[in-house]
Formats: sequence, C-alpha cells, structure tokens
Amino acid sequence: MINLNANVNSIAIDTKFPAAAKSGNADSGFAETAKKIGEQLSKVNELQHESDVSIKDMLSGKNEDITSVVSSVAKADMSFKLLVGVRNKLIEAYKQTMNMPL
Repeated sequence: MINLNANVNSIAIDTKFPAAAKSGNADSGFAETAKKIGEQLSKVNELQHESDVSIKDMLSGKNEDITSVVSSVAKADMSFKLLVGVRNKLIEAYKQTMNMPL
C-alpha cells in the first residue's frame, strides 16, 4: 500500500511568525513566511515535474514499473490539491478581513 500522506506534514506552514515575536518587527515575520511559502511552491512544482518525467519514461519504455508512476502521480496530485486548498483558505481569510467594519 502506498502512503500518500508522507509529504503532507512538510507542506504545513508556520503562521505564528517566530521572527516577528523575537524582534518585534512584523515585516521580518512576513518575509520569512513568504519565503517558506515560496519553498513549498517549488516543492509542489518539483513533484509535478517528477510526475511528468515518470509518465514520459513509462511511455517511452525506459521504466516499466507502473506502481512507481502511479505513486509519483498520486503524490503530485495530493500536493497540488493541498496547495489549492491553502490558497482558497487564504483568499477566504482576505475576503473576510476586507469585509470587517472599521
């Protein structure tokens, strides 16, 4: 059985802004969080690329192991769905913030 939840914990983003709490500067906490988000986006991109390469290798005959291909596609799909879910939550939070009365 393939464990698809192995990489889900690595995608979690720390939103407590540890650098801002230490220095008292929210900008450095935001920059650190933005950097972490960028790193996670690149990881999702790498998984998508690895999935594409494994599919091309299988179709060209270089790789005959369909289990590894299905596994890489499932990992890429799961990470992309998680990324879209996080994006949707961020958009929802932004909309709620914008609708707050002053």
